[in-house]
Amino acid sequence: MLLHAVVAAAVIAVALSIGVTGYHVTQGLPWIDALLEASMILSGMGPIHEATTTAAKLFAAGYALFSGVILLGLAALILAPVMHLVLHQFHLDEKGGDQ
Repeated sequence: MLLHAVVAAAVIAVALSIGVTGYHVTQGLPWIDALLEASMILSGMGPIHEATTTAAKLFAAGYALFSGVILLGLAALILAPVMHLVLHQFHLDEKGGDQ
């Protein structure tokens, strides 16, 4: 589980850095505001600042879709070891059933 958590943390760091850079470049937000915006979108909470330019709107749309996929993927990654243990508890991973 620790390996899954480390991989998830690395993916979050990369995704957050993409968002921070994108919001800083496309909307001209200061770094701290870009961090806030990217964090809110990545966590699924929603935007803070209104996008005013076409580039900012396109980046915000793409980053929101990317963040949704990342959020679901990381939830699956973190829950996979737990679900594996649950399947072992109920012997649901064995073929033939009666063992």
